[in-house]
Amino acid sequence: MTPYIRAGLCSVTFRQLSADAVIEAAVAAELDSIEWGTGDGEHVTLGDDAAAAHIGERTRAAGLAVASLGGYYRCGDNETIEPLLDAAGTVGAPRVRVWAGAVGSADADETERARVIARLQDAVDQASSRGIELALEYHGRTLTDTADSARTLLESVDRPQLSSYWQPTQGAADDAALAELDVVAPWVSTLHVFSWWPVAERLRLHERSNLWQRVFAHAASLPRITDALLEFVPNDDPSLLPAEAETLRTWLRESAAAQPQ
Repeated sequence: MTPYIRAGLCSVTFRQLSADAVIEAAVAAELDSIEWGTGDGEHVTLGDDAAAAHIGERTRAAGLAVASLGGYYRCGDNETIEPLLDAAGTVGAPRVRVWAGAVGSADADETERARVIARLQDAVDQASSRGIELALEYHGRTLTDTADSARTLLESVDRPQLSSYWQPTQGAADDAALAELDVVAPWVSTLHVFSWWPVAERLRLHERSNLWQRVFAHAASLPRITDALLEFVPNDDPSLLPAEAETLRTWLRESAAAQPQ
């Protein structure tokens, strides 16, 4: 049976809006889920349990799922994962997105890689004890800045409760981006969906339809993926969200219909 991938929104897309306004925008765009962001200028403030609980309650009352909590834990020696896990439990997020260190794979020696692996193993074990999964941001200047490095890291951590997000590497042509997805596909739980080209220029989603239609054709066969989250729109313009959401839903419907039942 083809898994159902929810069409959702990263709240950081509209960090200028209140949490209630983000929920209203997601409902108006007929989306299914929201990843709530933490950190400066974002929507969930670590340590503010009352506000986090309100956001979670409002999300579910609006008929939306809390897909995940987007955090900035980077496996540093002076960092602790507990505040993020506390916030995830309060807002009702089943998954927390974290970062694989703060050094790119080309610059990380074996000591740094081993340190990040150990910190991730500990963080995953702590999260698992609370019934929460962790997922790695797929991003430059971390140990997930290439598909091969990300796969090696995921294999080394060796925890089923750790997954990976995926997004096209900036500047990668369609074939190169799809090849990267193939490498990490067994671990991918969430897609960050946006159209940047040729590097970080923000385009409308349909302007990279050749890439995304191929991504979703592949993603429809990967049972671990739960959410495709819109992240970034041109000029951070909320008025573009309904059309962008419809483009995303169309691709998800088409890819699901093409799968053998």
